[in-house]
Amino acid sequence: MRALLLIDVQKDFLPGGSLAVAEGDQIVPIINACLRKFDLVVATKDWHPPKHESFASQHHGYAVGQQIDLHGLPQILWPDHCIQQTKGSEFSDDLQTSAIDHVAYKGDDPQVDSYSGFFDNDRRHATGLHDWLQAKGVAELYLAGLATDYCVKYTALDAIDLGYRVWLIVDACRGVDLSPGDVNAALEEMKAHGVTLIQSADIAP
Repeated sequence: MRALLLIDVQKDFLPGGSLAVAEGDQIVPIINACLRKFDLVVATKDWHPPKHESFASQHHGYAVGQQIDLHGLPQILWPDHCIQQTKGSEFSDDLQTSAIDHVAYKGDDPQVDSYSGFFDNDRRHATGLHDWLQAKGVAELYLAGLATDYCVKYTALDAIDLGYRVWLIVDACRGVDLSPGDVNAALEEMKAHGVTLIQSADIAP
């Protein structure tokens, strides 16, 4: 069984959002065109409490983009984003959400960030996504979403570690590129770990 896994296609990551990814809106029609090729579609959502400690607003004297030590883990500080039950946490209005069979929520522990759709960043807590996929007999995952160099990358790497065969739909992803070259480096890292890079046109129905 194969599934399409959509990562954080949420309003705060789209143009106009608090943590907008450049051209993030451009992946939505590509994703919509892919949906009909899959019998199973899963999505993740960043789901932060209002005072999440990954937010720069929670650290006096620090700015967005700076890195700190957060309870023993390196943490880039982000703008407040994807706060639970806010408009910014909602999926894109243009995403065909009726095709989504399951949503996995991540980042709800205020003390640790969660880039991966499977675990938080210290890997103490699982989101339940792996158990859900296993119950459905999923062995192959096709990934799309935001952002290539953070949540997409870490989800892909965890999926490989968990034994899935993983394809990344490159044209259905966009990255932050906080430092120029981050996106290309992320693609190379995923490829080196066994992720297959494809374009949406390459997906067989």
